Amino acid sequence: MWDNDSAGSGVGPAPRNTITRLAPQQRDPERINVFLDGQFAFGLAAAIVEERGLRVGQTLSPDAIAALRARDEISKAVNKALVFLTSRPRSEREVRERLAQKGVEPPVIEAVLERLAGWGYVGDADFARYWVENRGANQPRGKRLLRQELWQKGVARETVDAVLGEAEIDEAGAALTLARKRLHQLRALDEPTQRRRLSAYLQRRGYDYPTIKGALDTLFTPRDDAADDGEPLGDSDSYAYDGGSDPEA
Repeated sequence: MWDNDSAGSGVGPAPRNTITRLAPQQRDPERINVFLDGQFAFGLAAAIVEERGLRVGQTLSPDAIAALRARDEISKAVNKALVFLTSRPRSEREVRERLAQKGVEPPVIEAVLERLAGWGYVGDADFARYWVENRGANQPRGKRLLRQELWQKGVARETVDAVLGEAEIDEAGAALTLARKRLHQLRALDEPTQRRRLSAYLQRRGYDYPTIKGALDTLFTPRDDAADDGEPLGDSDSYAYDGGSDPEA
């Protein structure tokens, strides 16, 4: 389809910036080599060639050539961004930083983000919802740590607050589950040490003082079935909130 060549036609030299050949690249047939006046000029995505209706014999102005090449830069950057998005959703800042690392110029990056947003591929509110849901299902943590993580991803504070406000997060239940699992690794230690290390562990997971205290009070409060669980018993007043300084927690 593409490999058209006016060489040998006997018509004489082509006008300046006239397309004399359109040929698929050997390594990537989805890209087309554009020859102007018998010389290779630049490559374009095949979709752009079709979209713009490029053909042999067509003359391109300098502005048209610049526009085509700019359009191709955006197309290539979009493909880079889509590859980056295949593993999981990303925040706008993550996409922007990744493209910058790939050497994409800022105006092209903004054009890419605009296009991806139009397709629904990026959007910080949707990303934040994904992040919160994924963490809840796989690595539970408190709202404090979720908020910090989303800020680090570049999500605006108001967006984070809105998403966390609408999310159904059972911090008390999740903290208790995490503490109970962790407690089994600390059974050889005395109760004060268990409490200290569980407190530090839950703090690092983003839980606040009331949530941590509630979890530990539940774990260390005598129950009728405590003997079956093999869990330590004790007085909840010995709970210690140490700021997460224990490196072995």
